[in-house]
Amino acid sequence: MSALDQISAEVEEVIDYDSTFVDLQQGDIVKGRVVRVSPDEILVDVGGKSEGVIPIKELSSQPIPNLREFIKEGEELELYVLREEDEDGQLTLSKRRVDQARGWVQATKDFEEENVIHARVTGVVKGGVIVDAYKLRGFVPASQLRTKGSHEDLVGQELPLKIIEVDQRRNKLILSHRQAVAAEKGKLRAEILQNLEVGQTVTGKVVRIADFGAFVDLGGIDGLLPISEISWQRIQHPSNVLNIGDEFTLKVLKVDRESHKISLSLKQLQEDPWATLAQRYHEGQLINGKVTKLASFGAFVEIEPGVEALLPTAEMADHQVKPEEVVEVGQEIQALIKRFRPDEKRISLSLRDLGSGGSGSDEDED
Repeated sequence: MSALDQISAEVEEVIDYDSTFVDLQQGDIVKGRVVRVSPDEILVDVGGKSEGVIPIKELSSQPIPNLREFIKEGEELELYVLREEDEDGQLTLSKRRVDQARGWVQATKDFEEENVIHARVTGVVKGGVIVDAYKLRGFVPASQLRTKGSHEDLVGQELPLKIIEVDQRRNKLILSHRQAVAAEKGKLRAEILQNLEVGQTVTGKVVRIADFGAFVDLGGIDGLLPISEISWQRIQHPSNVLNIGDEFTLKVLKVDRESHKISLSLKQLQEDPWATLAQRYHEGQLINGKVTKLASFGAFVEIEPGVEALLPTAEMADHQVKPEEVVEVGQEIQALIKRFRPDEKRISLSLRDLGSGGSGSDEDED
């Protein structure tokens, strides 16, 4: 034996090379560095006797459009040992298994906490769409989608979702778009409601019209604009002055956080016609007006846009009459201001005090 061989033998006796290699078993999690990327497999240095191999199918549960963009040489990965070293000392590894294990843990957590997540739609199947959630294959049934149009249009889009079923053993992850949208709207409504204050001005869009008023979307929660708060003028129906989609700046009149009810006003942001009325009218003055409404106790007469006075039945004639026997809706009349209380928004008129034949009707004037 040469001197060099003798020295090598002595060194091998001192150093146990096998002990310097990582001993890995099936099911272990190991860190490795990518040393080569090829179309068929990825070679990884995991500190073993030889390099480990990641088959392409074990990289991801989703299709990989561009392998070299998905994974790069020198990148460090956490991997699952699929098979121990073979005769050639090579390990078979999986990145997909680690990603999925972590995904199931997070999916279970989000399911228990009822969290809203966001996931990208990757495909359309019978009865719904497939999404990439937690690097897992999730399914959103068509009944749980809250979108219009073809499901094909959703591919590539990111949707808010809530998990409605998670079962790692059966590889089952079911999600709902409808529930997520409802949850997000509920959160948004709560935030808007919390920040609203009486007297605040807000911008909203008319979304529904009813006999008693209109519902206005304030950006996630609807407020009611009563018919009495639409205009200072009397209107027969909200649809006479409002249209679906109209946008307005409104004043917040009332906020009930317990019942989630908001009352709004449009007219409060308009000039109050009663504010300057005392400059133009006084008791004993003759005025012209139009009858707008009849009641058992009298008639309402508009003397200016937004200003109505009451003509009581007792002030219509010297004898007992019914309102419809003296005036009719739409009729122009002349009357006397008998009581004037602009600070109380009250004006009382009289035809009787005009004198004999002073009803102000067209027939009398003729």
